[in-house]
Amino acid sequence: MQWDIDQIAELCIAFQQVPAPTFAEHERAEFVAAQFRRAGLSEVEVDDAPNVYARVAGSGDGPGLMLSAHLDTVFPQETDLSVRREGGRIYGPGIGDNSMGLAGLLTLAQKLTSRDEPPACDVWFVANAGEEGLGDLKGMRRALDRLGSQIKGCIVLEGSTSHPWPLTHRGLGVRRYRIDVRARGGHSWGAFGEPSAIHTLARIASLITRYKVPRKPRTTFNIGVIEGGTSVNTIAERAHLLLDLRSEDGAELSKLITRTEETVAAANAIGDTQVTATVVGDRPTGEIPVDHPLVRAASEILMDLGAASESIRLGISSTDANIPLSRGLPAITLYLTQGHDVHRVDEWLSLDLLPTGMTLAWRLMRWAIEGGL
Repeated sequence: MQWDIDQIAELCIAFQQVPAPTFAEHERAEFVAAQFRRAGLSEVEVDDAPNVYARVAGSGDGPGLMLSAHLDTVFPQETDLSVRREGGRIYGPGIGDNSMGLAGLLTLAQKLTSRDEPPACDVWFVANAGEEGLGDLKGMRRALDRLGSQIKGCIVLEGSTSHPWPLTHRGLGVRRYRIDVRARGGHSWGAFGEPSAIHTLARIASLITRYKVPRKPRTTFNIGVIEGGTSVNTIAERAHLLLDLRSEDGAELSKLITRTEETVAAANAIGDTQVTATVVGDRPTGEIPVDHPLVRAASEILMDLGAASESIRLGISSTDANIPLSRGLPAITLYLTQGHDVHRVDEWLSLDLLPTGMTLAWRLMRWAIEGGL
């Protein structure tokens, strides 16, 4: 199968040039919607998430298929989005995560609409918001609320990965907290001895870093942000941190959640500060087995395209597929090419494997449309 790789690369760069921080994706959403309309898709709509929906009408009456790619990036609005292309590589913040996913989504939509025969079922193309960080998969939740009864499965597109050909069929459970501390505070000299929100938060953080978690099932924690205080000579009245908890196993994640809530309760029991823990992210678990037809079909297509069996990684991750998987819908996340330094401003992707990734997505989509699911 032939793909115009230069055209896909140009689409990728065009999407990347439109800033789309989580919670501020509207400009990119409107740009994607315009591209969908230009491609001749029907029922193009942008909701208030903002998700972009478009449909290719099928000939049958049964449930359809959803293909998705997330709009948002981890980079703030003011990030320099300069890109450069060197041979078979493109460099730029967000180029693979997830500008290439969007370029792939649009290219598949264009190819499907160009065919003389309609697909056997409806195909929904969704560019969804809120996948990254504290977005908490809100766009995919909204899309499934709207389309859940109309679809039989989901294929999620990510632009690049550092590993060759992972197939994500298991959703990694994630719980995120914002832990806030309030204290009386005061002058660092005149009110010395008064409780400090920062001192309390530092003690909490120290306790968290000493948690013991198993290597198998893999379980992790991370304090990603600490903020607070007003000046070097002020006893802090307020401080907070953001905590990320993850596990392959729901029971282990529950243990970690309980331990965290006990840590907060113990800090509150001391009584000199007020400590609260607010859930700011809750990504549910879910999975389909390795022998599910969707997983088998993706693996077989990759091997037919020349991928060595040992390069195909059936695994777990936290992606938009968590939501359909948690609701009992078959779903898989595909990665269109290889790249490195995701979530860094010097991120890059390779175009060399893109023909294989695009053909995988196209053939798996056709398999699902034609009754595989």
